[in-house]
Amino acid sequence: MTAEGSSCYDCPSCGEEIEIPIDTSMGRSQQYVEDCPVCCSPIVLRIELDEGGISVRAERE
Repeated sequence: MTAEGSSCYDCPSCGEEIEIPIDTSMGRSQQYVEDCPVCCSPIVLRIELDEGGISVRAERE
C-alpha cells in the first residue's frame, strides 16, 4: 500500500461525482466530515482500506 491514493464518491445531496485524495498512513479505517465542493453540503466520509483497495461511503451528516 502506498502512502497516498485517491478514490471517488457520489455526493448524497447533489449527486455529483467527487474525487478525493486518500492518506493511507492515517489507518485502515477512517471517518471524517467534508463539505461537498459543488453544493457545500456536509458529508460524512467512511473510508476502508484493505488488500482489495479503497472503499469510500458517503452519507449526509
